[in-house]
Amino acid sequence: MSAAGRTLQPWLHRSGTFAKPNAILVRLKLGETADRIPAAMDVRRKLVRAAETTEHGALDRVVKSFGGGISVSRLHSAAAALRAVGDRNRGYSDLEEISGVSRVLRFEVEPGTHVGSMAISLMQLDIVESALPDYLCAVGLDGPEHFSPPLPDDPDGWAPRDQINARAAMAHEAGDSAVIVGVVDSGVAHRHPEFLDRRLRRGLDTVQLGEGELPGGVTLLGDNRGVDTNPEDAFVGHGSGCAGIIGAAGHGMPSGLAGACQLLPIRSLGAATFPGRPNAIGIGAVSDLDMGLVLAVQLGADVVNMSFGTDDDALEPGAPKPHAEAVAYAAGRGCTLVAASGNSGDRRTYWPAAYPEVIAVGSVGPDGRVSGFSTTGDHVAICAPGERIRTATVQGYQNATGTSFAAPFVAATAALLLARAQTRSAPLSPIQIKRLIAASAASHHPDTPAGNGVGILDAARALELLDAAIDADDSVEPEGADDG
Repeated sequence: MSAAGRTLQPWLHRSGTFAKPNAILVRLKLGETADRIPAAMDVRRKLVRAAETTEHGALDRVVKSFGGGISVSRLHSAAAALRAVGDRNRGYSDLEEISGVSRVLRFEVEPGTHVGSMAISLMQLDIVESALPDYLCAVGLDGPEHFSPPLPDDPDGWAPRDQINARAAMAHEAGDSAVIVGVVDSGVAHRHPEFLDRRLRRGLDTVQLGEGELPGGVTLLGDNRGVDTNPEDAFVGHGSGCAGIIGAAGHGMPSGLAGACQLLPIRSLGAATFPGRPNAIGIGAVSDLDMGLVLAVQLGADVVNMSFGTDDDALEPGAPKPHAEAVAYAAGRGCTLVAASGNSGDRRTYWPAAYPEVIAVGSVGPDGRVSGFSTTGDHVAICAPGERIRTATVQGYQNATGTSFAAPFVAATAALLLARAQTRSAPLSPIQIKRLIAASAASHHPDTPAGNGVGILDAARALELLDAAIDADDSVEPEGADDG
């Protein structure tokens, strides 16, 4: 199948209806991006017009040969210019240049454009490093796999938390409001009782689905156009579910594992109804997700939870991998990245989970065995509970199943480790966090096949190992040491 006919396979359901892309993402080589091309955030807010030329004749000619004119913007803003309204394409840092986020251009294309062929043609140009269609993918949340009754012996939702020693972890470290956990997802239900306290930061909405082709019968819901500061999860519930596991207040469910750490909601998945599907489904573009991840880091996120992904099998052989620049930038900024491994139930590669900078998380059930739906692979680092997890939804609560809901336990543990390190005035890098989480994991059942990580998350043990490592570090004075 040609790239134009392919779609990004979601993992929360192995089937779905997808929109045809109406844009293409092109990363130019260092030094080749014209300064005058505006940032997409300014274009989306109608502060400036998209550029009508890339100032590269060959590149412009290829784009125009597929029909229509040039309409191009830089996907990402410069961190130093986030408040420079209308001028966010100025002052990119060395890291933004090297990682590629400053060099990603988003071209709007005419409906019906053969974007797969366009990407192949653009890749032939010497100044182009990568070209990827900006596909839309649907992420379903309804069905018995994702909403199920609670276990008879677990009415309050603590059983999966006890599997990872959450109570002991929260007693060991209460969290720190200076530590920020970004949740790039369908947003958060701000008015939900679990999110009404100060832990929830303002956040951003990067969803732009109001233009371009959508399949027949698909109806967009709510805010699906532009960039704003209202990342409200009004219809889907996926982001609220992930956020609840990390930072819920604990009124109608167990309190969030990250304790006093703050949540930064980024809405990069919009909402839509599909024919024959009674509930709203999350739908998002690669560009919206990448913009959301980069903005989360630019706004100060120390940890980012990413319960989304792109199936490598949905890409043409040799095609660029999605989310590469955003992941490289986040890692360069010292942000710990956590992603769900996927719900395919087989050995498979999803991006961004498969990047080495990311902690990929699989799911186990109440018996500690790997869930049948959990995606496996050599890149999977660890497993966490992912079946019948009591957490928040748009209104009320849900008992959610999927690796999407296993990943937040690991993200929350990473936040607690950072909070503990700050309490003890010790540095802690993403690589060290990944190692601590792996070294402290409880063993899998002996018959667990390879590809499910080193074991099952033990949040309390991870904190204990961190304390031991700090105590053993000669550069850190032991607590209570005699100053004389």
